[in-house]
Amino acid sequence: MAAKKSSTPNRAFKVADQIQRDLTELIARELKDPRVGMVTLQAVEVTPDYAHAKVFFSLLTGDPQQTQDALNQAAGFLRNGLFKRLHIHTVPTLHFVFDRTTERAADMNALIAQAVASRSKEE
Repeated sequence: MAAKKSSTPNRAFKVADQIQRDLTELIARELKDPRVGMVTLQAVEVTPDYAHAKVFFSLLTGDPQQTQDALNQAAGFLRNGLFKRLHIHTVPTLHFVFDRTTERAADMNALIAQAVASRSKEE
């Protein structure tokens, strides 16, 4: 008898994507904390048992640590909002993490530009 192929990884991506969309709307419309400025949710990673979700965010302006603290403090409120929107058995506990990818990319671009400028001076 052939083993049944699991569709769990695909479902985890769908759940994470839906959490990201719903959280974006909840933060923009219902979260009134002044410490949370212009937040962009970059990605959501859900554990296999759907008990925890890491939410990666970036900022246009503001203090990353202060915003992370405010979001983690509001995690219960946001989880409650997700519970009303999502139709899954377990709504994950939210953990917000500042995503430094854009900062690293800007630093790398600056280094590349510097290397290209020094190379053109040598030639």
